[in-house]
Amino acid sequence: MKVVVASNNPVKLAATRSAFGLVFPGLEPEVAAIDVDSGVSAQPCSDEETRHGAINRAHNAAETVPDADFWIGLEGGVDQFNGQLMTFAWTAVLDRHGRTGTARTVTLPLPPEVKRLVEGGLELGEAND
Repeated sequence: MKVVVASNNPVKLAATRSAFGLVFPGLEPEVAAIDVDSGVSAQPCSDEETRHGAINRAHNAAETVPDADFWIGLEGGVDQFNGQLMTFAWTAVLDRHGRTGTARTVTLPLPPEVKRLVEGGLELGEAND
């Protein structure tokens, strides 16, 4: 089974391997990483934009590497809730039959210093570092 992940991030690749291992026990998926455009802001700032980024990544991965069984888009985003900057992620899974499923993580609050850095223009990953 060939799975294409629209990311070179080792954490996202490991999460994909783990998830596919749970869904397809006994099968060792071939996981390939590629870099594709999300079609949204570098740092999505709403639930909707983040979800669209994940879906776009999965579909762009399928266009780039059409011979896979599944294509995965993972997108992290932020949004303000009552003045608190929160983070979450969306995952989109596209199968070879054209079906797309999506799922969202929990929402987590970010520290004030990270909020300040993100509001200053840094992407969340850079601000966390």
